[in-house]
Amino acid sequence: MIVTLTLNPSLDRTIEIARLTRGAMTRATGTRLDPGGKGVNVSRALAAHALPTRAVVPLGGPEGSQLTTLLELEGIDVCAVPVSGHTRSNVSLVEPDGTVTKVNEPGGSLRPVDLERIVSATLAAADGADGADWVVASGSLPPGVPDTFYARLGARLAESGIRFAVDTSGPALAAALGCGPALVKPNRDELAESVGFRIDTVGDAVRAAEAMRASGAEAVLASLGGDGAVLVDRHGARYGESPVDHGRSAVGAGDAMLAGYLAGGVTAGDALVEALSWGAAAVRLPGSRMPGPSDVERGAVLVHATADLSRPLSGPHHEHGMEQIR
Repeated sequence: MIVTLTLNPSLDRTIEIARLTRGAMTRATGTRLDPGGKGVNVSRALAAHALPTRAVVPLGGPEGSQLTTLLELEGIDVCAVPVSGHTRSNVSLVEPDGTVTKVNEPGGSLRPVDLERIVSATLAAADGADGADWVVASGSLPPGVPDTFYARLGARLAESGIRFAVDTSGPALAAALGCGPALVKPNRDELAESVGFRIDTVGDAVRAAEAMRASGAEAVLASLGGDGAVLVDRHGARYGESPVDHGRSAVGAGDAMLAGYLAGGVTAGDALVEALSWGAAAVRLPGSRMPGPSDVERGAVLVHATADLSRPLSGPHHEHGMEQIR
């Protein structure tokens, strides 16, 4: 059983268009509505592979009820925590070349009493009769949530011997390293922000991941977009890639990658191969749809036992937040 916690869940509407022209009327060529939020996506990917998962989500208003319904339709055991306010909605405009323009609503504020309920619900979900192999906390912190929230949750889980994975960024990620999580999954920009230097080569990514391990993480799965991923753990560093010729949407691909890694550990598969193949499968699908078994192409994954550390990564860092480490 893998329990996920999503503090900032959403309803995600994906609209496919021929081209986005600012200020013009644009007709949709396709649309879909999915349950959203990083932890929610991890549960969706696991459920698509018939792996047991339980999603802990704070929900409010009619949007929260709709999100619960969508999750249950995908076969996910939902642990809904009622909170004041409403569940946010996000919109993604996707062009044929894979360009995605996102408009995300801010998450609703969570009060201290809400956070206590969420922690209690997560611990109860993990300590249930079937027990949890992992608890995964994913996503940004909504307004009112202290940066130390994930670190405190991880410390509580450690008391029960439950492995804790964190996928977040900024101060929340820095604080979470202090609780010794079993896994953190930064992307390239989050990795650079955490260690204070640019990630321009595979070697930079390995060096940064090793620094994060030195700060407390047992393992670091760093997603590098189209360049694949680096896994650094007690066995050393491995680099792999899974090329995608015709990507449709990268929304949720990192969440699918994290789900694949966790699934590999539960099913005794190669966790890095599962991570890369699930992430690539998500890129080939529309919107934030999560891949099922028929979408995954493990044979396309290339894992390099000895990584070429000088290999440059394609494309620049995102500009936001990169000025201070140039």
